[in-house]
Amino acid sequence: MTAIGMEVSGLTVELTTPRGTTRAVDGVSFTAHRGRTLALLGESGCGKSMTAQAIVGLLEPIASVTAGSVQVDGEDLLKVSRKRRRQLAGPTLSIVFQDALTALNPVLKVGTQLAEPYRIHQRMPAKRARAKAIELMRHVGIPEPESRVDSYPHQFSGGMRQRLLIAMAVALSPKVLIADEPTTALDVTVQAQILALLAQLRKEHDMAVVLITHDLAVVAEEADTVAVMYSGRIVETGPVDEVFEDPRHPYTRGLLDSVPVETERGADLSSIPGAPPDLFAIPPGCPYQARCPLVQDVCRAERPALETRAGRAVACHLAEGTAQ
Repeated sequence: MTAIGMEVSGLTVELTTPRGTTRAVDGVSFTAHRGRTLALLGESGCGKSMTAQAIVGLLEPIASVTAGSVQVDGEDLLKVSRKRRRQLAGPTLSIVFQDALTALNPVLKVGTQLAEPYRIHQRMPAKRARAKAIELMRHVGIPEPESRVDSYPHQFSGGMRQRLLIAMAVALSPKVLIADEPTTALDVTVQAQILALLAQLRKEHDMAVVLITHDLAVVAEEADTVAVMYSGRIVETGPVDEVFEDPRHPYTRGLLDSVPVETERGADLSSIPGAPPDLFAIPPGCPYQARCPLVQDVCRAERPALETRAGRAVACHLAEGTAQ
């Protein structure tokens, strides 16, 4: 059994808005193991990115963690001081954001930004930190790093900027790396290169990787386990091959059926009808009920708990009836 990198239990995030207070993340629990990749999968707005932001302490002012724990190396990240969290950011927990152009500082040279983790956490002299930055650039595949270390982020392509962001994230060999849709807006070839780089670095540093995505193909290729989210909750978890082969939640089944496979030209594509419920109007019972083809009275009356059986977990009253 691989070592646990991070254990998230009962994580709950509430939003306070002029409309009132609502839960955007509701009791999320999962375990990420060292040297393996866990994918958080779901439609846009299901709570994936907010889960990541809560874990790393980067929630917007309107959002707050109201319950749960995030255990890494015996420490609960939700209870440590701000000073301690800053100390852990880099050597223990790191994150790769969706948009490298906005995540990187546009007015600082990339070498300065790559050297910063060494200067702050290891008190490394500027000259040596610069050399480490060049070494990092070379390691993640930036050509001619010695001549590009003094360039600014806008002088790099989208794929190269994403490599720089990944380099910063893994500079101090974190135990846990969260990758929040790291290939957004990249073409297919560059996307494959970035995902291969993440897999390589995961093995080299024995990191636990949490990959946030809505791309089922990426999950199938890159992840070991998957946690499917809907309306702020996890509705199904398990090994990727088992979940994709035998989905037990109707939402997971709907996502898989939406992938076009051997479809004739002009044929209708399968899709999940409707849209996720408004966070301020989630119905009693199962949040997926309005879109579910298997809905029954019990689904409208009782909210299903996430129950675990033989390494799989599913939150559905009709779990045994979803496979086809």
